[in-house]
Parts: sequence; structure tokens; C-alpha cells
Amino acid sequence: MLFAATTSAQEAAFDPDAEMFPADVQYDTRIPTPAQFLGRPLGAAPVRHHELVEYINKVAGLSDRLSVEVIGYSHERRPILFVVATSPENQARIDDIRTQHIALTEPALRQSVTADMPVITWLNYGVHGAEASGMDASLPTVYYLAAAQGARVDQLLSGSVILVTAVFNPDGHANRVAWLDTYGSRVVNPDPNNMEQDYDGRLARTNHYGFDLNRQWLSVTQPESRAWMRKWHEWRPNVSVDYHEMGSEQTYYFAPGIPTRTHPLIPDESMQLVADVVAPAEQFLDSQGRLYFHGDRYDHFFLGKGAGFPLVNGGIGILHEASAARGVARNTSNGLRTYRENILKHFRTSIANAEGALQQRDALLQFQKSFYDSAAERASNHSVKAYVFAAPGDDARLYHFVDLLNFHRIEVRTLAQDVTEGGITYRANEAMIVSLDQPQHQLIRSIFETMTEFEDTTFYDVSTWTVPLAYGLDYASLSGRRLNSSQLGEPAALEMPVASAPDKAAYAYAFEWNGYYAPRALNRVLSEDLLARVAIDPFVVQTTRGSVNLDRGSVVVAFDRQEQARDRIDELMRTIAREDSVTVHALSSGRSAIGTRGSDVGGQFFKALKKPEILLVAGRDLDWYNAGEIWHLLDQRMDMKVTIRDRDRLGGVPLNQYTHLVFVGGNYDNYAPEYAGRIRQWVNEGGTIIGVRQGADWVRSNVLDWIDPLAEDAAGLRLALSESGHPPVEDPLQVPERFSYAEKEKRDALDVIGGAIFAGDLDNAHPLGFGYQRRNIALHKNTTSVLTRPTNPYASVITYATPPLLSGYASETNLQQLEGTAALIAERKGAGSVILFADNPTFRATWFGTDKLLMNALFFSKAFNPPPER
Repeated sequence: MLFAATTSAQEAAFDPDAEMFPADVQYDTRIPTPAQFLGRPLGAAPVRHHELVEYINKVAGLSDRLSVEVIGYSHERRPILFVVATSPENQARIDDIRTQHIALTEPALRQSVTADMPVITWLNYGVHGAEASGMDASLPTVYYLAAAQGARVDQLLSGSVILVTAVFNPDGHANRVAWLDTYGSRVVNPDPNNMEQDYDGRLARTNHYGFDLNRQWLSVTQPESRAWMRKWHEWRPNVSVDYHEMGSEQTYYFAPGIPTRTHPLIPDESMQLVADVVAPAEQFLDSQGRLYFHGDRYDHFFLGKGAGFPLVNGGIGILHEASAARGVARNTSNGLRTYRENILKHFRTSIANAEGALQQRDALLQFQKSFYDSAAERASNHSVKAYVFAAPGDDARLYHFVDLLNFHRIEVRTLAQDVTEGGITYRANEAMIVSLDQPQHQLIRSIFETMTEFEDTTFYDVSTWTVPLAYGLDYASLSGRRLNSSQLGEPAALEMPVASAPDKAAYAYAFEWNGYYAPRALNRVLSEDLLARVAIDPFVVQTTRGSVNLDRGSVVVAFDRQEQARDRIDELMRTIAREDSVTVHALSSGRSAIGTRGSDVGGQFFKALKKPEILLVAGRDLDWYNAGEIWHLLDQRMDMKVTIRDRDRLGGVPLNQYTHLVFVGGNYDNYAPEYAGRIRQWVNEGGTIIGVRQGADWVRSNVLDWIDPLAEDAAGLRLALSESGHPPVEDPLQVPERFSYAEKEKRDALDVIGGAIFAGDLDNAHPLGFGYQRRNIALHKNTTSVLTRPTNPYASVITYATPPLLSGYASETNLQQLEGTAALIAERKGAGSVILFADNPTFRATWFGTDKLLMNALFFSKAFNPPPER
């Protein structure tokens, strides 16, 4: 039994919160308990972030067992604290301990496991702000580690270094606390219908831009995740524990998860270690008579979350989920759930897991050492020896991928010799190469490999995340016969590329659209009220450095009719080259180079551009992830203003102030607003409406294909429309199928695409395909929505390939339904445009390869024409 029973004498000597803390332990009375500091018992009300920061700093200042530092800040400027808890003797040599521990992960250093080497335990608190008991559990944990006395805690601190991050997601937590403090009552009300418990969990779960930070362990696109993942890599903990809440009708879950849903790159030994380490937590919950479960609901498949990433980095990951109380208390079918109970469980299992790690110290440290020592042998036995990759014409996108690999301690080198693979030539000194013969062998494979076969086809999260496909890179694997050491150049320089400053132009400036930040460059131009035009066809220009071939999508800024002074335009172009990694050409004439067939700069195959004024529709029934990802792309990466409006309040917005209206994914089942007619009129008069995922389905039905029921031939128009591609009406006489309920879970997976990567055929001559050098494009998809191809033969900018699946799982039925259908549709409607995305092009800020599709929809939505009426 982990903690002995409490005696009444000890209760009197201890403190008012004897229920929370182990009572067979003496405590340093100099250190205030959380309740003493807060002036209320833990769980009586949520802890505000500033209270947590003040408390941890106060305790650390009173204890020689703790050190604390600020390791980063959230988007909303809240600090993220990192606490190191260990014995005073270990604190005095903490740098040496960390250095020796990290040496276990570097085989070349030949570090052995020594008798006095502490085990490293990492406790994650508060990655989902709506699951606030995780954050609040950090207070009693820090208190216990600082104040508890006796041989047991001395042994724990002497043999361990316990790392506490408080908290992973301060902005989401602050959002949730603000709601509860606003609507909470003095008298506790556990009624689930109470407004206190009806907060929008998605806003509190995520960070400022709507990102689920527990999906950021691999992609690290957010400042919060980069802060704590940088620390994680500095320590490479043996045990990483992640504290969450789940549905209120559940009990208490902790790892291991469903065994058939474990990623094949995870070693079997690590899963056994998970089971061994959590044994003390089981004993504690058994002693309390508390219900809990393993091996159900949750998995160890997606390696980009806290319970997965450590398992391919020489450690183990453990997920804990408490049933949410939502407010201070909640009535459920399993009885009353309290916030305090969740804090207690998370705190006590935190200490239990730290003790479990100490009990398994030798096994964990030896496993970590052997995991990295055996990397060379695994690399030798693996058929793939290296991956080569490139992003022709887009140094910025290549930089971001190399930065990601380096962040995760993966060595990247420049390619020293040309390599041709799969019909693509990777150029020396332009392409990069990653050898699998390095300590991060397992993680490299998890980043680059594709998968289409699975033991279990039910997934808690995505079924694949092949990162070079997400970044839109050309990449190929090299076998032993195709790799030699002379191909490995120097380590890649980790600096954001800067284009050379352009010469001073006499006539105009021009830049191509290949670069990732070309849209940011164009936005700079349009924000200065400069006139700009986009090339519909390739052309050849005369520049200060001779003739230059420019592709379709290139932007021309001529001096003709500009209101800005030339010196200001010159400076702007230098800024674009320096900050946007875009090569700017100085044109000396408006005529195409002599002897070429391209259009002159003033010709008809250039379209005038207008600065987008964007209205992004969000709301409780819409996908906040989807909206947040678009917002983040525009606001953080492209420096573009975007107006966000709740869908329920859209009716009062003067649409004529905006050029683009964006509907994201979500629930549109009962969305039939009175102002839909105004939206259609706005489109017909020149507005662009963009629909994404379920938003595309609604826009298609209510704008693009909408038929006025009062029209004279409404029935005939509907019949013609259905014959042109809409799904046929179901036969009401067809007998429904019947299955055993035992098959339900497996059959449910057949109707879901939880997250897979599909091949698309992109018309890169279409303005919405500008900036892409190849027709093949990888697309992330996590819905079963199908966009049937319209009758306009030019409108299907992207169609799914045959066969469509590149990586991940989708049932044969879903694959057959997707083949040849549209992934991106662009139609003109009156003077406006309708653009439909079957999938989210900005998924998790990781899909650098499809971000430009959205940017094209914003900048070039009027650059294409409909076919002539027949």
C-alpha cells in the first residue's frame, strides 16, 4: 500500500488539508501548503495562473530541493515555469547529472549506468486548459516534493530528478478559469445544466490560436510546445506522465492503453516498463477503493502526443485521465464527481508514478542506454539507409523542415552529389540528406515512413503523419546500394534563408510565387496601396541581370500609376528579399525578352490584384481547431489582418466591407440563416466565399448550387443538378443491413477517416495552383465528405488520384468513393467566386505544403474566368 492510513493524532498535527496529503509523513512547517497560500482548500475554486506562479516561486525560495525557471511564454504572454525537484545534494551537481544522463542517449560517449545515477521523471500538467485539475495538481505535487520529510521522500529525491512543467497551456487554463469564476456560485451546484458547467471546452482546451498542444510534441509549431519540448530534449526523461480529464461519465484511466493500437516502432520492452511503473498508482487507487481502467479507449499510436513521443525516444509515456467535474462538482450516472477528487487523484498518482520510476530505476536507465546503443544495429538491419529531400524554389519551406529535424536532435546534412530517385533529381548543395545511422533512428523513421497496413483500424487520433508529405517536399528513401558516404555533405546551416537584395529597378519589380512567404510579400505590397498584377502564363523579362524566365503566378509591381515614391517601393522590395526569403527581380523594360513568346508585362495575361479583407466565421458549433489554424497562418506567418465573427452574430455584419468570407468545418445541420440571401447577393456582386470541410458542403448547397424554390423551373433545375453529379437519392425500398452489436466498434471505423494522407492531382496552371511546380500533391483528410466534380471542366483544381491513399487508413468503401472526386473546386458565381476545400489545407500548422492553396484562394480568387456559356 502506497500511503498508510491517517491517524487522528497526525491529523491534528498536520494541517487543514489532511485529506489531500499522505498523513504518515511529517512536513516542513516553514513551507505553506497550497490551502494556506490560497486561503481556500484545493478544489474549492480553480487556481488562477498568477496564483500558481506566485506559489511555486514562493515554495522554491524556501526549499533547497527545488529550482525554478521561466522557460518560455504563451501567446498571451503568460510565463511557463519549469521546476527541478531533487535532493539538495543532487541540486548542487544538477548540471553534471543532466550531462551524464544525456550521455546515455549518445552512444559515442560510452556512458555507463552508474549506481548513483538518478532516474528522471517528467510530470506534464495542464496541456489542455479545460482539464484544469491537471494544472491544479501541480501545486500539491510541488508542495510535497519541497516539504515532505522522512526516509521515504529522502530516498525518492536522492534517487530521482523530478521535472514539473507548470503549466503547458496557461492561456487555455485562464480561459476556463475566467468562465468558472464568472458563473460559479458560492453554494456548490453540481447540476450539469448549470451555466458554470456549460463553457465552450474547445476554447479552454486549446491555446490562443485554437491548437491542441497535446498534438504538438512532434510538430512544435507553437511557442508553448517549443518551450517545454526544448527542455524535454535537454533532459530526455525516462518517464513522462501526462495528466488530463475525460468525459464525466468515465472513471479514471491510466496507461497502458489498448495493446493492438500501439505503433509498431514502439519497443515491446517499453510497454512492459509502462505497466511496471504504474503499479504503485494502481496500489494507491486500490487502497482508496477507486474505480480505474487500463487497456481501453486510449492507445499508443500517434507519436506526436505526450503518451506516444517518449516511447520512440528511449523513455516511456504514461497518460492519466480523470472524469471531468466541469465545475466544482457534477452529478453523473456514477455518482457525484468533484474537482477536488480529481486534483487528489492526479497528485497522489504523480507521487506514485515517481516512486514507480524509482523502483524501476535500473531497468529504465538500462533500457534508455540500450535503446540508443542499438540504434546503429537497427540502422544496419533496416533496408532504408537514408532519406533525401528538397523543396525546389522554396528555401524557406526547406528551412522550416530542417529546423524541425534539428529541434528533435536529428542530424541533417547537405547533399554532396546529385541523386536521381523516382524520376526526380536531387541537386547537390540544394537538397538535404538524413542518414538513419544515428541515435534518433526510431524517430527519423516515425517522421518519414508511410503506413497503409494496420493491426487495428480504430484510431484515437490520426492514422498517419508523414511529415515530408505535410511539408510538400520532394523526398525519397535510399537503400544501401543507393547510398555512399561521399553523398553526405556538411551539416545543414540552420539559418532562415535571405534572398539577395535586388538591384534598383528602372521600370518594375517582379517576384515568383514559389516561396512559402511570397503571399506575405504580396500582402506587404498591397498594404502599401501599390498596384500589383499576377501573371496567368509564364513569361520572360528583361532585368538588370539579363533575361529571366518567370513562371505563372509571378507578381509584377510596375512604377506606372503608383502613388508611392520610387524610393519607398525600392525599400519595400529590399525588405521582401530580406524578410520573406523571396528573390526580387529588377525589370529594365516592359517588353518580354526579344525572341521569346511570352506576354509583355502590360499584356492581357496579367490580372490586377486587390488586398483581401477577410471575414472568418467561427462559433460554438464550428470547428475551433480549423478556424484557429487559418487564423494562425494569416496572423502569425503571413502578417495579414483577419476579422473573426461568431456565426450566430453574422447577420449584422455589413458584408460589403469584406472581399472574402470563410466558413470552416463544423456542424451545419440546422444552419439556415435568414441572411443567406444576402450572402448569395454579396457573392454575385463580387465577393468570394470559401468553404472548408463541412463548410464546403454548406456553401455548395446554399450558394454555389442553390436554386430559388420560387423559380419557374426549380424542379427541372434540381433534376439537372442531380444528374450532373450529386449523389442519387436513396431507394426507400432498400432493406437496411443488420449486424451484431459485437461488431460495432470495428464497423464504426469503416465509416470514419480519422486522419490519412491522400494523393491529389493539382492543376498547377490554374490560379489556385500557382506556386506549385508539380501536379502531384499530398492532402490531409479527416472527414468522409465528398465533393463531386462540377460540370465546369476547369473548376476541379484538385482531384483525388487513383488510387488515392498515400499513408494512413481508410476503408475500401471510402477509397472507392473518393477516387476521382474533387478536393478543391473553384467556380465563378456572378461577379464573385466560390471556392470549396474538401480538406483543411492548414491542418495543425504542419501542412506547409498545402498552406499556399488557401493563400491562392485569398489573393487569386478573381484571377480565373468561367467557361463560355454554351
